[in-house]
Amino acid sequence: MFDDYLHHDALGLAELIRKREVHPKEVVEAAILRAEKINPELNAIVTPLYDYAHERVRRDLSGPFAGVPFLLKDVHHALEGTPMSNGSRLHQGEVSSFTAEIVRRFLNAGLVVFGKTNTPEYKASVFTVPKAWGATRNPWDVTRSAGGSSGGSAAAVAAGIVPMASATDEGGSIRMPASACGVFGLKPSRGRNPVGPDFIWEAEGLSTSHVVSRSVRDTAAMLDVTQGLEPGSSYAAPAPPTGGFLGAAEQDPGKLRVGISTATEVFGTKMESGCLDAVHVTGNLLADLGHDVDEVELPYHEWEVLRTVVLLMAANAAVLVSRLEAKYGRSKVRGSLEEVTLLLARTGRAMSAEELASSRLSARQVGLAVCRFFDHYDILVTPTLGRIPVRLEKTEPTAGEQRLLRFLVSPAAAGVFRVPRLRERVLDAQLETFSQQVLHRTMVANLTGIPAMSVPLHRTENELPVGVQFLGRYGDEVTLLRLATQLERAMPWRLRS
Repeated sequence: MFDDYLHHDALGLAELIRKREVHPKEVVEAAILRAEKINPELNAIVTPLYDYAHERVRRDLSGPFAGVPFLLKDVHHALEGTPMSNGSRLHQGEVSSFTAEIVRRFLNAGLVVFGKTNTPEYKASVFTVPKAWGATRNPWDVTRSAGGSSGGSAAAVAAGIVPMASATDEGGSIRMPASACGVFGLKPSRGRNPVGPDFIWEAEGLSTSHVVSRSVRDTAAMLDVTQGLEPGSSYAAPAPPTGGFLGAAEQDPGKLRVGISTATEVFGTKMESGCLDAVHVTGNLLADLGHDVDEVELPYHEWEVLRTVVLLMAANAAVLVSRLEAKYGRSKVRGSLEEVTLLLARTGRAMSAEELASSRLSARQVGLAVCRFFDHYDILVTPTLGRIPVRLEKTEPTAGEQRLLRFLVSPAAAGVFRVPRLRERVLDAQLETFSQQVLHRTMVANLTGIPAMSVPLHRTENELPVGVQFLGRYGDEVTLLRLATQLERAMPWRLRS
Protein backbone atom coordinates (compact mmCIF):
# COMPACT_ATOMS: atom_id res chain seq x y z
CA MET A 1 0.00 0.00 0.00
CA PHE A 2 1.31 3.45 -0.98
CA ASP A 3 0.95 5.58 2.16
CA ASP A 4 2.73 8.68 0.84
CA TYR A 5 0.13 9.52 -1.81
CA LEU A 6 -1.14 12.78 -0.30
CA HIS A 7 2.34 14.28 -0.03
CA HIS A 8 3.00 14.60 -3.78
CA ASP A 9 1.71 16.59 -6.71
CA ALA A 10 1.28 14.94 -10.11
CA LEU A 11 4.87 15.51 -11.25
CA GLY A 12 6.10 14.22 -7.90
CA LEU A 13 4.10 11.01 -8.30
CA ALA A 14 5.34 10.63 -11.87
CA GLU A 15 8.93 10.93 -10.69
CA LEU A 16 8.46 8.21 -8.06
CA ILE A 17 6.95 5.96 -10.72
CA ARG A 18 9.73 6.72 -13.19
CA LYS A 19 12.36 5.86 -10.55
CA ARG A 20 10.46 2.61 -9.84
CA GLU A 21 10.04 3.57 -6.20
CA VAL A 22 6.35 2.80 -6.57
CA HIS A 23 4.28 1.00 -9.21
CA PRO A 24 1.47 2.81 -11.06
CA LYS A 25 -0.97 0.21 -9.76
CA GLU A 26 -0.14 1.15 -6.15
CA VAL A 27 -0.61 4.84 -6.90
CA VAL A 28 -3.95 4.30 -8.62
CA GLU A 29 -5.14 2.06 -5.78
CA ALA A 30 -4.21 4.81 -3.31
CA ALA A 31 -6.30 7.28 -5.32
CA ILE A 32 -9.26 4.89 -5.44
CA LEU A 33 -9.04 4.26 -1.69
CA ARG A 34 -8.99 8.00 -1.07
CA ALA A 35 -12.00 8.44 -3.36
CA GLU A 36 -13.93 5.65 -1.64
CA LYS A 37 -13.25 7.27 1.73
CA ILE A 38 -13.97 10.89 0.81
CA ASN A 39 -16.36 10.92 -2.13
CA PRO A 40 -19.52 9.71 -0.35
CA GLU A 41 -19.50 12.96 1.61
CA LEU A 42 -18.38 15.27 -1.22
CA ASN A 43 -20.10 13.81 -4.30
CA ALA A 44 -17.20 15.00 -6.46
CA ILE A 45 -17.01 11.82 -8.58
CA VAL A 46 -20.23 10.75 -10.29
CA THR A 47 -18.92 7.93 -12.49
CA PRO A 48 -16.14 5.65 -11.20
CA LEU A 49 -14.04 4.07 -13.95
CA TYR A 50 -12.02 1.68 -11.81
CA ASP A 51 -12.00 -1.20 -14.29
CA TYR A 52 -10.77 1.12 -17.03
CA ALA A 53 -7.98 2.34 -14.73
CA HIS A 54 -6.93 -1.18 -13.73
CA GLU A 55 -6.68 -2.17 -17.38
CA ARG A 56 -4.69 0.95 -18.25
CA VAL A 57 -2.04 0.52 -15.54
CA ARG A 58 -1.20 -2.87 -17.03
CA ARG A 59 0.05 -1.07 -20.13
CA ASP A 60 3.54 0.30 -20.71
CA LEU A 61 2.66 3.95 -20.14
CA SER A 62 4.90 6.83 -21.16
CA GLY A 63 4.81 10.61 -20.95
CA PRO A 64 5.47 13.25 -18.28
CA PHE A 65 2.57 11.99 -16.12
CA ALA A 66 2.93 8.26 -16.76
CA GLY A 67 0.93 6.30 -14.18
CA VAL A 68 -0.55 9.32 -12.40
CA PRO A 69 -4.27 9.04 -11.42
CA PHE A 70 -6.58 11.54 -13.09
CA LEU A 71 -10.25 12.51 -13.24
CA LEU A 72 -12.21 13.90 -16.19
CA LYS A 73 -14.92 16.52 -15.92
CA ASP A 74 -18.17 14.93 -17.07
CA VAL A 75 -18.88 17.43 -19.84
CA HIS A 76 -17.21 17.70 -23.26
CA HIS A 77 -14.22 15.61 -22.07
CA ALA A 78 -15.40 12.44 -23.78
CA LEU A 79 -13.53 9.15 -23.41
CA GLU A 80 -14.57 6.51 -25.91
CA GLY A 81 -16.39 3.57 -24.37
CA THR A 82 -17.14 5.29 -21.06
CA PRO A 83 -20.28 7.07 -19.80
CA MET A 84 -20.65 10.85 -20.16
CA SER A 85 -23.76 12.68 -18.97
CA ASN A 86 -22.83 16.36 -19.51
CA GLY A 87 -24.39 16.81 -16.07
CA SER A 88 -27.83 16.15 -17.54
CA ARG A 89 -30.60 13.62 -16.97
CA LEU A 90 -30.99 13.58 -20.76
CA HIS A 91 -27.64 11.82 -21.20
CA GLN A 92 -27.42 9.60 -18.12
CA GLY A 93 -26.48 6.09 -19.19
CA GLU A 94 -25.04 7.16 -22.55
CA VAL A 95 -21.59 5.97 -23.60
CA SER A 96 -19.16 8.12 -25.60
CA SER A 97 -18.46 6.95 -29.13
CA PHE A 98 -15.27 9.02 -29.46
CA THR A 99 -12.46 10.57 -27.44
CA ALA A 100 -12.19 14.37 -27.25
CA GLU A 101 -8.93 15.81 -28.54
CA ILE A 102 -7.86 17.20 -25.17
CA VAL A 103 -8.55 13.83 -23.54
CA ARG A 104 -6.42 12.15 -26.20
CA ARG A 105 -3.60 14.49 -25.16
CA PHE A 106 -4.18 13.71 -21.48
CA LEU A 107 -3.85 10.01 -22.28
CA ASN A 108 -0.75 10.56 -24.40
CA ALA A 109 0.83 12.13 -21.31
CA GLY A 110 0.42 8.79 -19.51
CA LEU A 111 -2.40 9.75 -17.14
CA VAL A 112 -4.67 7.05 -15.72
CA VAL A 113 -8.32 8.10 -15.75
CA PHE A 114 -10.35 6.43 -12.99
CA GLY A 115 -13.52 8.53 -12.88
CA LYS A 116 -15.69 11.41 -14.09
CA THR A 117 -16.39 14.46 -11.92
CA ASN A 118 -19.64 16.25 -11.23
CA THR A 119 -20.72 19.29 -13.24
CA PRO A 120 -23.89 21.35 -13.63
CA GLU A 121 -25.95 20.58 -16.72
CA TYR A 122 -23.91 21.62 -19.75
CA LYS A 123 -21.76 23.63 -17.32
CA ALA A 124 -24.40 26.39 -17.25
CA SER A 125 -24.14 27.35 -13.57
CA VAL A 126 -21.72 28.80 -11.05
CA PHE A 127 -22.77 26.02 -8.65
CA THR A 128 -22.33 22.27 -9.11
CA VAL A 129 -25.83 21.16 -8.14
CA PRO A 130 -27.20 19.24 -11.15
CA LYS A 131 -30.54 17.47 -10.83
CA ALA A 132 -28.90 14.48 -12.47
CA TRP A 133 -26.34 13.87 -9.72
CA GLY A 134 -26.99 16.21 -6.80
CA ALA A 135 -24.70 18.76 -5.18
CA THR A 136 -20.94 18.59 -4.87
CA ARG A 137 -19.92 19.75 -1.41
CA ASN A 138 -16.92 21.84 -0.45
CA PRO A 139 -14.12 19.87 1.27
CA TRP A 140 -13.49 22.77 3.67
CA ASP A 141 -17.12 22.95 4.80
CA VAL A 142 -19.55 20.37 3.45
CA THR A 143 -22.49 22.68 4.08
CA ARG A 144 -21.14 24.95 1.34
CA SER A 145 -20.83 24.82 -2.44
CA ALA A 146 -17.67 23.77 -4.25
CA GLY A 147 -18.43 26.33 -6.94
CA GLY A 148 -18.91 25.61 -10.61
CA SER A 149 -18.91 24.53 -13.15
CA SER A 150 -15.77 22.45 -12.51
CA GLY A 151 -16.85 21.94 -8.90
CA GLY A 152 -16.41 18.18 -8.89
CA SER A 153 -12.85 18.44 -10.18
CA ALA A 154 -11.87 21.23 -7.79
CA ALA A 155 -13.34 19.41 -4.79
CA ALA A 156 -11.53 16.20 -5.74
CA VAL A 157 -8.19 18.01 -5.95
CA ALA A 158 -8.74 19.96 -2.73
CA ALA A 159 -9.65 16.75 -0.88
CA GLY A 160 -6.52 14.95 -2.09
CA ILE A 161 -8.33 12.40 -4.26
CA VAL A 162 -6.14 13.47 -7.17
CA PRO A 163 -3.40 16.09 -7.51
CA MET A 164 -4.93 17.35 -10.76
CA ALA A 165 -8.22 16.97 -12.67
CA SER A 166 -9.64 18.19 -15.95
CA ALA A 167 -11.78 21.33 -16.09
CA THR A 168 -13.45 23.71 -18.52
CA ASP A 169 -13.94 27.47 -18.38
CA GLU A 170 -16.63 29.39 -20.30
CA GLY A 171 -17.29 32.17 -17.79
CA GLY A 172 -14.96 31.34 -14.92
CA SER A 173 -15.58 27.62 -14.47
CA ILE A 174 -11.94 26.80 -13.74
CA ARG A 175 -11.23 29.84 -11.58
CA MET A 176 -14.45 30.05 -9.54
CA PRO A 177 -14.32 26.51 -8.08
CA ALA A 178 -10.54 26.84 -7.70
CA SER A 179 -11.22 29.85 -5.48
CA ALA A 180 -14.02 28.14 -3.55
CA CYS A 181 -11.96 24.99 -2.93
CA GLY A 182 -8.53 26.52 -2.42
CA VAL A 183 -6.68 25.07 -5.41
CA PHE A 184 -4.83 26.55 -8.38
CA GLY A 185 -6.70 27.17 -11.62
CA LEU A 186 -5.45 28.68 -14.88
CA LYS A 187 -7.70 29.51 -17.82
CA PRO A 188 -5.37 29.49 -20.85
CA SER A 189 -5.57 31.96 -23.73
CA ARG A 190 -8.22 31.46 -26.39
CA GLY A 191 -6.97 28.92 -28.90
CA ARG A 192 -4.20 27.55 -26.66
CA ASN A 193 -5.91 24.21 -25.95
CA PRO A 194 -8.23 22.07 -28.08
CA VAL A 195 -11.99 22.01 -27.51
CA GLY A 196 -13.14 19.58 -30.23
CA PRO A 197 -14.35 17.66 -31.94
CA ASP A 198 -17.88 17.92 -30.48
CA PHE A 199 -17.44 21.48 -29.24
CA ILE A 200 -15.39 22.83 -32.13
CA TRP A 201 -17.60 25.95 -32.38
CA GLU A 202 -16.17 26.97 -28.99
CA ALA A 203 -19.15 29.06 -27.81
CA GLU A 204 -18.00 32.22 -29.60
CA GLY A 205 -14.48 31.67 -28.27
CA LEU A 206 -15.63 31.95 -24.65
CA SER A 207 -14.81 28.39 -23.66
CA THR A 208 -11.56 26.57 -23.16
CA SER A 209 -10.31 23.53 -21.26
CA HIS A 210 -7.42 22.80 -18.93
CA VAL A 211 -7.04 21.52 -15.36
CA VAL A 212 -7.28 22.47 -11.72
CA SER A 213 -4.27 21.38 -9.68
CA ARG A 214 -2.65 21.44 -6.27
CA SER A 215 0.61 22.93 -7.64
CA VAL A 216 1.52 25.56 -10.21
CA ARG A 217 4.10 23.33 -11.86
CA ASP A 218 1.50 20.64 -12.59
CA THR A 219 -0.65 23.16 -14.46
CA ALA A 220 2.39 24.43 -16.38
CA ALA A 221 3.56 20.93 -17.30
CA MET A 222 0.05 20.02 -18.41
CA LEU A 223 -0.06 23.06 -20.68
CA ASP A 224 3.00 21.67 -22.45
CA VAL A 225 0.99 18.50 -23.03
CA THR A 226 -2.30 20.02 -24.14
CA GLN A 227 -1.38 23.16 -26.10
CA GLY A 228 -1.45 23.30 -29.87
CA LEU A 229 -3.78 23.52 -32.84
CA GLU A 230 -6.46 20.99 -33.66
CA PRO A 231 -8.24 20.43 -36.97
CA GLY A 232 -11.10 22.87 -37.50
CA SER A 233 -10.20 25.28 -34.72
CA SER A 234 -11.27 28.90 -35.26
CA TYR A 235 -8.50 30.33 -33.09
CA ALA A 236 -4.75 29.95 -32.64
CA ALA A 237 -2.81 31.25 -29.65
CA PRO A 238 0.73 32.64 -30.07
CA ALA A 239 3.60 30.16 -30.09
CA PRO A 240 4.50 28.57 -26.75
CA PRO A 241 7.80 29.55 -25.10
CA THR A 242 11.02 27.92 -26.20
CA GLY A 243 11.69 25.16 -23.70
CA GLY A 244 8.04 24.87 -22.73
CA PHE A 245 5.71 26.34 -20.13
CA LEU A 246 7.12 24.28 -17.26
CA GLY A 247 10.65 25.51 -17.85
CA ALA A 248 9.45 29.07 -18.26
CA ALA A 249 7.34 28.91 -15.09
CA GLU A 250 10.40 28.11 -13.00
CA GLN A 251 12.13 31.35 -14.02
CA ASP A 252 11.93 34.58 -12.02
CA PRO A 253 9.14 36.89 -13.22
CA GLY A 254 11.24 40.02 -12.78
CA LYS A 255 9.74 43.29 -11.59
CA LEU A 256 6.15 43.46 -12.83
CA ARG A 257 3.81 46.41 -13.24
CA VAL A 258 0.67 45.31 -11.41
CA GLY A 259 -2.68 47.07 -11.47
CA ILE A 260 -4.89 46.01 -8.58
CA SER A 261 -8.61 46.67 -8.30
CA THR A 262 -9.61 47.53 -4.75
CA ALA A 263 -13.20 48.42 -5.64
CA THR A 264 -15.51 47.26 -2.87
CA GLU A 265 -18.57 46.65 -5.06
CA VAL A 266 -19.35 44.48 -8.05
CA PHE A 267 -22.67 44.68 -9.90
CA GLY A 268 -23.75 47.28 -7.34
CA THR A 269 -23.32 44.93 -4.38
CA LYS A 270 -20.61 45.15 -1.75
CA MET A 271 -18.24 42.20 -1.78
CA GLU A 272 -17.79 40.15 1.37
CA SER A 273 -14.95 41.16 3.66
CA GLY A 274 -12.96 37.96 3.17
CA CYS A 275 -12.72 38.61 -0.56
CA LEU A 276 -11.68 42.23 -0.07
CA ASP A 277 -9.12 41.20 2.54
CA ALA A 278 -7.63 38.72 0.07
CA VAL A 279 -6.89 41.48 -2.43
CA HIS A 280 -5.34 43.78 0.18
CA VAL A 281 -3.13 40.97 1.50
CA THR A 282 -2.09 40.12 -2.06
CA GLY A 283 -1.25 43.74 -2.88
CA ASN A 284 1.05 43.92 0.13
CA LEU A 285 2.65 40.60 -0.77
CA LEU A 286 3.29 41.71 -4.36
CA ALA A 287 4.91 44.93 -3.13
CA ASP A 288 7.07 42.97 -0.68
CA LEU A 289 8.19 40.78 -3.58
CA GLY A 290 9.44 43.88 -5.40
CA HIS A 291 6.67 44.50 -7.91
CA ASP A 292 5.26 47.94 -8.73
CA VAL A 293 1.66 47.91 -7.50
CA ASP A 294 -0.91 50.59 -8.39
CA GLU A 295 -4.57 50.81 -7.47
CA VAL A 296 -6.50 51.03 -10.75
CA GLU A 297 -9.99 51.39 -12.13
CA LEU A 298 -11.14 48.46 -14.23
CA PRO A 299 -10.76 49.25 -17.95
CA TYR A 300 -14.24 47.86 -18.70
CA HIS A 301 -17.78 47.93 -17.32
CA GLU A 302 -18.54 44.64 -15.58
CA TRP A 303 -22.26 44.79 -16.30
CA GLU A 304 -21.54 45.16 -20.03
CA VAL A 305 -19.22 42.15 -19.84
CA LEU A 306 -21.84 40.07 -18.02
CA ARG A 307 -24.62 41.02 -20.42
CA THR A 308 -22.51 40.31 -23.50
CA VAL A 309 -21.28 36.95 -22.24
CA VAL A 310 -24.76 35.80 -21.23
CA LEU A 311 -26.21 36.80 -24.61
CA LEU A 312 -23.48 34.89 -26.44
CA MET A 313 -24.05 31.90 -24.16
CA ALA A 314 -27.78 32.13 -24.83
CA ALA A 315 -27.25 32.09 -28.59
CA ASN A 316 -25.13 28.99 -28.29
CA ALA A 317 -27.57 27.35 -25.88
CA ALA A 318 -30.27 27.85 -28.50
CA VAL A 319 -28.16 25.99 -31.06
CA LEU A 320 -27.39 23.23 -28.55
CA VAL A 321 -31.03 22.65 -27.59
CA SER A 322 -32.13 22.68 -31.23
CA ARG A 323 -29.57 19.98 -32.02
CA LEU A 324 -30.68 17.95 -29.02
CA GLU A 325 -34.34 18.22 -30.07
CA ALA A 326 -33.45 17.04 -33.55
CA LYS A 327 -31.70 14.01 -32.06
CA TYR A 328 -33.97 13.05 -29.14
CA GLY A 329 -37.27 14.74 -29.90
CA ARG A 330 -38.70 17.92 -28.42
CA SER A 331 -40.78 16.19 -25.76
CA LYS A 332 -37.90 14.20 -24.31
CA VAL A 333 -35.56 17.19 -24.30
CA ARG A 334 -38.07 19.48 -22.61
CA GLY A 335 -38.85 16.81 -20.04
CA SER A 336 -35.19 16.15 -19.25
CA LEU A 337 -33.28 19.42 -19.38
CA GLU A 338 -33.30 21.77 -16.41
CA GLU A 339 -35.33 24.98 -16.56
CA VAL A 340 -32.21 27.18 -16.38
CA THR A 341 -30.83 25.54 -19.53
CA LEU A 342 -34.15 25.81 -21.34
CA LEU A 343 -34.58 29.47 -20.39
CA LEU A 344 -31.09 30.32 -21.62
CA ALA A 345 -31.90 28.60 -24.92
CA ARG A 346 -35.25 30.38 -25.19
CA THR A 347 -33.51 33.71 -24.65
CA GLY A 348 -31.08 32.85 -27.44
CA ARG A 349 -33.85 31.82 -29.82
CA ALA A 350 -35.56 35.17 -29.30
CA MET A 351 -32.43 37.15 -30.21
CA SER A 352 -32.28 38.93 -33.53
CA ALA A 353 -29.28 38.80 -35.84
CA GLU A 354 -28.73 42.46 -34.98
CA GLU A 355 -28.57 41.66 -31.25
CA LEU A 356 -26.05 38.88 -31.85
CA ALA A 357 -23.89 41.13 -34.03
CA SER A 358 -24.12 43.87 -31.40
CA SER A 359 -22.92 41.43 -28.73
CA ARG A 360 -19.95 40.50 -30.87
CA LEU A 361 -19.14 44.18 -31.35
CA SER A 362 -19.31 44.73 -27.58
CA ALA A 363 -16.88 41.85 -27.11
CA ARG A 364 -14.41 43.49 -29.49
CA GLN A 365 -14.74 46.85 -27.75
CA VAL A 366 -14.06 45.30 -24.35
CA GLY A 367 -11.10 43.47 -25.86
CA LEU A 368 -9.62 46.72 -27.17
CA ALA A 369 -10.02 48.39 -23.77
CA VAL A 370 -8.27 45.47 -22.06
CA CYS A 371 -5.43 45.55 -24.62
CA ARG A 372 -4.89 49.25 -23.92
CA PHE A 373 -4.72 48.50 -20.19
CA PHE A 374 -1.93 46.01 -20.82
CA ASP A 375 0.05 48.68 -22.66
CA HIS A 376 0.73 50.08 -19.18
CA TYR A 377 0.56 47.02 -16.90
CA ASP A 378 1.73 43.41 -16.98
CA ILE A 379 -0.94 42.05 -14.63
CA LEU A 380 -4.44 42.98 -13.47
CA VAL A 381 -5.49 41.72 -10.02
CA THR A 382 -9.07 41.37 -8.78
CA PRO A 383 -10.92 39.09 -6.39
CA THR A 384 -11.93 35.91 -8.20
CA LEU A 385 -15.28 36.04 -6.42
CA GLY A 386 -17.04 38.61 -4.29
CA ARG A 387 -18.53 35.97 -1.99
CA ILE A 388 -16.91 33.30 0.14
CA PRO A 389 -18.13 29.75 -0.65
CA VAL A 390 -21.93 29.86 -0.64
CA ARG A 391 -24.07 27.68 1.62
CA LEU A 392 -25.75 24.91 -0.35
CA GLU A 393 -29.27 25.99 0.57
CA LYS A 394 -28.55 29.31 -1.17
CA THR A 395 -27.63 27.63 -4.46
CA GLU A 396 -31.15 26.51 -5.35
CA PRO A 397 -33.98 28.75 -6.63
CA THR A 398 -36.66 29.64 -4.11
CA ALA A 399 -40.12 28.16 -4.58
CA GLY A 400 -41.26 31.41 -6.18
CA GLU A 401 -38.25 31.56 -8.49
CA GLN A 402 -38.83 27.94 -9.50
CA ARG A 403 -42.46 28.65 -10.39
CA LEU A 404 -41.38 31.62 -12.50
CA LEU A 405 -38.75 29.50 -14.27
CA ARG A 406 -41.32 26.85 -15.11
CA PHE A 407 -43.65 29.48 -16.54
CA LEU A 408 -40.94 31.15 -18.64
CA VAL A 409 -39.99 27.88 -20.35
CA SER A 410 -43.60 26.81 -20.87
CA PRO A 411 -45.58 27.26 -24.13
CA ALA A 412 -47.74 29.81 -22.30
CA ALA A 413 -44.81 32.24 -22.09
CA ALA A 414 -44.04 32.20 -25.82
CA GLY A 415 -45.67 35.60 -26.27
CA VAL A 416 -43.40 37.16 -23.65
CA PHE A 417 -40.35 36.56 -25.82
CA ARG A 418 -42.00 38.11 -28.89
CA VAL A 419 -42.35 41.49 -27.16
CA PRO A 420 -38.95 43.26 -26.97
CA ARG A 421 -39.79 45.16 -23.78
CA LEU A 422 -40.90 42.00 -21.94
CA ARG A 423 -38.02 39.97 -23.32
CA GLU A 424 -35.62 42.62 -22.03
CA ARG A 425 -37.18 42.41 -18.56
CA VAL A 426 -36.68 38.64 -18.54
CA LEU A 427 -33.06 39.07 -19.59
CA ASP A 428 -32.46 41.70 -16.92
CA ALA A 429 -33.92 39.34 -14.30
CA GLN A 430 -31.60 36.56 -15.49
CA LEU A 431 -28.61 38.89 -15.33
CA GLU A 432 -29.57 40.11 -11.86
CA THR A 433 -29.83 36.55 -10.54
CA PHE A 434 -26.62 35.44 -12.20
CA SER A 435 -24.67 38.50 -11.07
CA GLN A 436 -25.63 38.13 -7.40
CA GLN A 437 -24.96 34.40 -6.98
CA VAL A 438 -21.22 34.65 -6.33
CA LEU A 439 -20.32 38.20 -7.50
CA HIS A 440 -17.79 36.73 -9.92
CA ARG A 441 -15.11 38.85 -11.62
CA THR A 442 -14.08 36.20 -14.12
CA MET A 443 -16.04 36.66 -17.35
CA VAL A 444 -13.86 39.35 -18.92
CA ALA A 445 -11.12 36.79 -19.56
CA ASN A 446 -13.56 34.60 -21.49
CA LEU A 447 -14.98 37.50 -23.47
CA THR A 448 -11.55 38.81 -24.51
CA GLY A 449 -9.66 35.51 -24.67
CA ILE A 450 -6.90 36.56 -22.29
CA PRO A 451 -5.36 34.09 -19.81
CA ALA A 452 -6.32 34.35 -16.15
CA MET A 453 -5.70 32.38 -12.98
CA SER A 454 -7.11 32.01 -9.50
CA VAL A 455 -4.45 31.58 -6.82
CA PRO A 456 -5.45 30.36 -3.31
CA LEU A 457 -3.71 33.08 -1.33
CA HIS A 458 -6.14 33.74 1.50
CA ARG A 459 -8.39 32.13 4.08
CA THR A 460 -11.17 33.57 6.17
CA GLU A 461 -11.13 33.34 9.96
CA ASN A 462 -13.24 30.19 9.53
CA GLU A 463 -10.57 28.64 7.29
CA LEU A 464 -12.60 28.98 4.09
CA PRO A 465 -10.40 29.46 1.02
CA VAL A 466 -10.53 32.66 -1.02
CA GLY A 467 -8.82 32.93 -4.38
CA VAL A 468 -7.30 36.00 -5.99
CA GLN A 469 -7.55 36.44 -9.75
CA PHE A 470 -4.63 37.52 -11.93
CA LEU A 471 -5.23 38.43 -15.58
CA GLY A 472 -2.52 38.79 -18.23
CA ARG A 473 -1.96 39.73 -21.85
CA TYR A 474 -3.37 37.51 -24.57
CA GLY A 475 -0.97 34.64 -25.22
CA ASP A 476 1.17 35.39 -22.17
CA GLU A 477 0.54 32.52 -19.80
CA VAL A 478 4.26 32.59 -19.02
CA THR A 479 4.14 35.78 -16.95
CA LEU A 480 1.16 34.46 -15.00
CA LEU A 481 2.83 31.11 -14.32
CA ARG A 482 6.11 32.72 -13.25
CA LEU A 483 4.27 34.99 -10.85
CA ALA A 484 2.17 32.09 -9.55
CA THR A 485 5.33 30.09 -8.86
CA GLN A 486 6.78 33.03 -6.96
CA LEU A 487 3.58 33.43 -4.94
CA GLU A 488 3.39 29.70 -4.23
CA ARG A 489 6.88 29.80 -2.74
CA ALA A 490 6.19 32.96 -0.76
CA MET A 491 2.81 31.85 0.60
CA PRO A 492 2.36 28.06 0.16
CA TRP A 493 -1.19 26.75 0.22
CA ARG A 494 -2.38 23.45 1.60
CA LEU A 495 -4.98 20.79 0.86
CA ARG A 496 -7.76 19.48 3.04
CA SER A 497 -6.26 16.55 4.98
